[in-house]
Amino acid sequence: MSGSAARSSYKLFVGNLPWTISSKELRTYFSRFGHVANAEVIFDKNLGLSKYYGFVMFSQRDAYNSASNQNTHLLEGRVLNVQRANEHT
Repeated sequence: MSGSAARSSYKLFVGNLPWTISSKELRTYFSRFGHVANAEVIFDKNLGLSKYYGFVMFSQRDAYNSASNQNTHLLEGRVLNVQRANEHT
C-alpha cells in the first residue's frame, strides 16, 4: 500500500458538536474556509444518535490551515473542539 503517504490529507477532528448537526451542516459551516472534500458526523449505529464529533477533510492546505488556526469555532451556540487529525505516515 505504498503511495498513500504521498497524498496529503487535510483532516480536522471536530468535537463537542450539537446533537442537531448533520454532516451537511458540518460541511456548510467549514466551507467558509475553503472547499470541503468530505464532512462526516459520527453516529452511534445502534441508537442512530450523534456521538457529538465528526471529521472534516479539506482539499487545500490553505483552507485547512485557516480552519485549524481559528481560535474559536461556534456552531448553534456551542464552542467546537477543533484539532488537526494527524494521521500516521
